[in-house]
Amino acid sequence: MSTPSHAVRPDTHPGSFDAATALVSRLQAELSRAIIGQPQVLREVVLCLLAGGHCLLRGVPGLAKTLLIKTIADAVDLKFSRIQFTPDLMPSDILGTEVIEEDVTTGKRHVRFIPGPVFANIILADEINRTPPRTQAALLEAMQEYQVTVGGVRYPLDRPLFVLATENPIEQEGTHPLPEAQLDRFMFNVVIDYPSANDERRILAETTKASGVTISRVASGADLEGARHLVRDLPAADNVVDYALRLVRATRPADPSAPQVIREWVKWGSGPRAGQALLLGAKAAALADGRSAPSPDDVRNIALPVLRHRILLNFQAEADGVDADQVIGRLVEAVTP
Repeated sequence: MSTPSHAVRPDTHPGSFDAATALVSRLQAELSRAIIGQPQVLREVVLCLLAGGHCLLRGVPGLAKTLLIKTIADAVDLKFSRIQFTPDLMPSDILGTEVIEEDVTTGKRHVRFIPGPVFANIILADEINRTPPRTQAALLEAMQEYQVTVGGVRYPLDRPLFVLATENPIEQEGTHPLPEAQLDRFMFNVVIDYPSANDERRILAETTKASGVTISRVASGADLEGARHLVRDLPAADNVVDYALRLVRATRPADPSAPQVIREWVKWGSGPRAGQALLLGAKAAALADGRSAPSPDDVRNIALPVLRHRILLNFQAEADGVDADQVIGRLVEAVTP
């Protein structure tokens, strides 16, 4: 039997459900003070942060991608680090390096590890596609296992850890597309588009004044980590789990449940990590809205940011001028809750 939508709130964190919902509201309100418009982008990034994942943010230059992650860092009392990815960036520039030092009193030498910018809580990987795959892969272990290995020694990373990588989709010369294995580590792929005319007018009027917006700290790292644990504690009804499963399996052309649009335009579908992201994102959406359990609509509403970077289109899709968003839109219409 499916869990009803009015399921009892988890009691593993007494009194924290309402506090976590209020935290999300405060964070979204604070982000809205610095980022004009883009409500869907703000919601998806906050849901990814709340679900404990990492986010890939794609958009043309000048759409406040960097400002968004810097504002999140200002609004949450956590250590922030920015990594500007360039063609000559090395893995040691991200992870850190070992240096040999000599004790002036004893003359003995010892190795000391100097941590790199990955040792932070919120990391901006700016223009991640501008560096070679070898350096891109330096983030894999940190994102998946919350640790890095340097010189055979493992160094744990503090939690929470949120990596937000930006990517410019219009410049292809001198860039290195992220491999599928690394793309899969990002829970959401959020696309930021041009603002509306009214929002752009507000941007022009408000960002050319002498005084800027001062962001207030609205949460601590402990608050955020507690909310992340609470997201995982929310119950998901059987029909919600089954819908996430059917959506993911339907992205695979060889699966009997795949609709015609997938068989025609998709070469490779999503793996099990996509289903995990759908459920965690749906739970985060429920918590953000003050609901004690996710619904199939929550899964449906986050299908785009979860799946758009996890399906590989074939040549026929390219020839027909079809992109991943269009395929997923047709998929969601075909696979109903």
